[in-house]
Amino acid sequence: MTIPSSGRSYANSGQKSLGEVHGGSRSMIRLLRRSVFLAAAAILCLSSESSSASTGKYAGEFIAIGVGGRALGLGSSYAALANDVTAGYWNPAGLSSLSYPQIALMHDERFGSLVNYDYAAVALPVGMTSTLGLSVIRLGVDNVANTKDAWVDQNNDGLPDQNEIDYSKIRYFNTADWAFYFSYARRLTHDLSYGLNLKFIRRQNGGQTATGIGFDAGVQYVIDERVALGANFQDLTTTLIAWNNGRNELISPTLKLGAAYFIDALGGRFSPTVDVDTRFEGRKSASNAHIGRVSFDFHGGLEFDFQRAIAVRAGISDIGSPNFGTGIHLSKLDIDYCFSKFDAVGQLDDTHRISLTFTLQAEQFARGGE
Repeated sequence: MTIPSSGRSYANSGQKSLGEVHGGSRSMIRLLRRSVFLAAAAILCLSSESSSASTGKYAGEFIAIGVGGRALGLGSSYAALANDVTAGYWNPAGLSSLSYPQIALMHDERFGSLVNYDYAAVALPVGMTSTLGLSVIRLGVDNVANTKDAWVDQNNDGLPDQNEIDYSKIRYFNTADWAFYFSYARRLTHDLSYGLNLKFIRRQNGGQTATGIGFDAGVQYVIDERVALGANFQDLTTTLIAWNNGRNELISPTLKLGAAYFIDALGGRFSPTVDVDTRFEGRKSASNAHIGRVSFDFHGGLEFDFQRAIAVRAGISDIGSPNFGTGIHLSKLDIDYCFSKFDAVGQLDDTHRISLTFTLQAEQFARGGE
């Protein structure tokens, strides 16, 4: 049993796919599995050799922002409900619910368009039970002015006067964080699925660069037609980020546990969800609750999908900000919008996010036999 979809059904359609599309699926899956296990072994070796690495509480914050208007509108409580291409980020096990290839895009601008956050993903069902996926995230500030060599303090007053600045010597650079998720999901039984992520991180800040590698593992279990459970263990073996200046950082593991319930009423479906993020890096008072170095952050949401045509959503994020959203389901396109409210002193400006999900819903692309 696959997780019930709020939009079009992503359950296995039973239709055949073209042999040309899926002929090499087995070799691809074997290659991905081998890569995942080799990466896990490499992470363990690197972790054991990086005693000088610091465990940064916020080293991986840029990949914790979230993706997809639907999930964000639910306060990011999506570990159990994820059943589309964005599951590669939220819980790779959810990719097994797809019956057709999907593509997702999202763009987000903050601080008067100074900070750009972009996301793109693609997922391809292979055979009867497996799915492959690729997700890319970029958080960047472009065209940052480097004025280090442009100012000569001629009068030694420590203040940049107009005639002391040589504008021809101003250089511009980009600072950007990238994350690449290579996902594999498989449905073990009608009710149980698992998924794996091999994750690469690339960070750049002027002349300084860093590279990281991580590993996620997720599972989803549908108890019955009304209840679904999900878990995603992110950065399972810790993610090492090594900078070219010799500084190392480690992203500690995060265990995301979620549950979703489905209620058919008023001509549509209500889907309340709840998630808890368990971290092991000593966030203490910065979290909702903590026991020693273990912290807990809670978030939840509610979606009402009317006749698989339009959806409205509300949620509370782990930092307590209210989120609201809506979605429109077209024949092969989902348009999802999320509004995040920040109104306390010192917080970010309100944020608007729109995501698009394209489904290649045609017989020649349907999930087929292995």
